Amino acid sequence: MKFLKKHWKNILFVLFMLILLLPVTRKPIQVAIHKLIAFSPSVVAEENQEQLSTYNWQLQDTQGELHTFKKSKNRVVLINFWATWCPPCIAEMPDLQALYDDYGKKVDFYFITNDEPERIDAFFAKHAYNLPVYYSASSLPKPLNGYSLPTTYVIDKKGKIVIEKTGTANWNGEKMRNLLDNILK
Repeated sequence: MKFLKKHWKNILFVLFMLILLLPVTRKPIQVAIHKLIAFSPSVVAEENQEQLSTYNWQLQDTQGELHTFKKSKNRVVLINFWATWCPPCIAEMPDLQALYDDYGKKVDFYFITNDEPERIDAFFAKHAYNLPVYYSASSLPKPLNGYSLPTTYVIDKKGKIVIEKTGTANWNGEKMRNLLDNILK
């Protein structure tokens, strides 16, 4: 009993570390932490907003059908690079789904991944998501890149990147909805 009283902090620390080492418990803890630290994404200052170089981008959906990004020219666009195994991606998916539910007819949404279709289907079924998922079938338009997950871009009707966010964000907050309402006008 003396041992426990004297070393209880160390024992708790070791238990916590063990929990973080186990994949079964690590991922839910990471997702929860990312949800706690998610803030609304910042708008890029107007003088720093980059312009899309082209709308020539081929995409393939999970059924293998080809699509072109050209259909999104002169439209507001949200592009999210994500993966089913990525805790920060998982943490922001409920917000992105809520945003898609409300803005899916006004904003073009693209969820870009490299995961296998079966894995995406299982993930979406488990969480009741119905987001439009694509694979990049050609080079990304500059200045987009999907090297860090998650990375999300919001592009206005003129092709300017008004939000470029790497990492988890609160995509369903009032600030984001106000931004979308303003750039949709």
